[in-house]
Amino acid sequence: MLKKLQLNFGTLFALLLLVLSVGAIASELREYNYRDILNSLAAIPKSRLSSAIWLTGLGYLVMIGYDILGFNYINRSLTWNKIAFTNFISSVFSSTIGFALLTGSAIRYRFYTIWGVSALSIAQIIAFANFTFWLGMFAVAGLIFLINPLTIPSQLHLPFTNVRPIGVIFILLIVAYLLGSILIKKTLIIRGHEFRFPSLQISLIQIAISSCDWILAAAVLYAVLPINTSISYLDFLGIYLLAMFAGVVSNVPGGLGVFETVILLILSPKISAAAILGSLLAYRAIYYFLPLLLAASLLGIFEVSFARSN
Repeated sequence: MLKKLQLNFGTLFALLLLVLSVGAIASELREYNYRDILNSLAAIPKSRLSSAIWLTGLGYLVMIGYDILGFNYINRSLTWNKIAFTNFISSVFSSTIGFALLTGSAIRYRFYTIWGVSALSIAQIIAFANFTFWLGMFAVAGLIFLINPLTIPSQLHLPFTNVRPIGVIFILLIVAYLLGSILIKKTLIIRGHEFRFPSLQISLIQIAISSCDWILAAAVLYAVLPINTSISYLDFLGIYLLAMFAGVVSNVPGGLGVFETVILLILSPKISAAAILGSLLAYRAIYYFLPLLLAASLLGIFEVSFARSN
């Protein structure tokens, strides 16, 4: 009876994710008709679209390192193919749909529990992966913001005129984390939860993996920008990271969303808004929707196979 309830829950959960996937795509595209989307994509050379697809694949491959390193951190083992399968589906759903605790974390619980990982270990891996994700943002953005400080658009209502102070804060956070890895060996209790700094080696690998993730994600959008774009990749990387950061701390109203709004605000003096919009649509399609279709298909195949085997 218990197995049947677990099976029914898993199937319902999979169906819910599929419905959320369709809703996410419909919500993202409801402002545009299909002709606008096709025209925008048609203006981008196929070679650049191909490059963006390859960069996306490489980016999701890098993300697998989050969970592999997480298992190493808690001294647990699981075959790489199971970790890769779980991480890919989890990363795609949490990135595209949002609500990471509902989607990405739930997917990890679903699959890792089936493969014998305890609930406590899964919670530790989830926390480790989420923390690793932001370490890369702090490291890459910190360096870029210090080296090449962008002027912050006034529409964002941030307390700084440029990003250099943010870069300083980010670098200090990274330094503090690395010092903690070196000096603090005891387990800390933070709001009733135990936290143990990883070794310096694991901390450095965390930063390296996550940094590659952010760099590749920005490269996907840069690859589909108009050919005659004069902005360098390093300059664009700073813009991309600022847009992501603004999405967390700012409240830019409506329209395309915070990320798209910041990109448009900064790039529109150099590139036409229509061209930027076309690039953003291509980026969304390649980096989010194509992986979502693949992840949803893999999830469906797994649930059908799992149901038959039980």
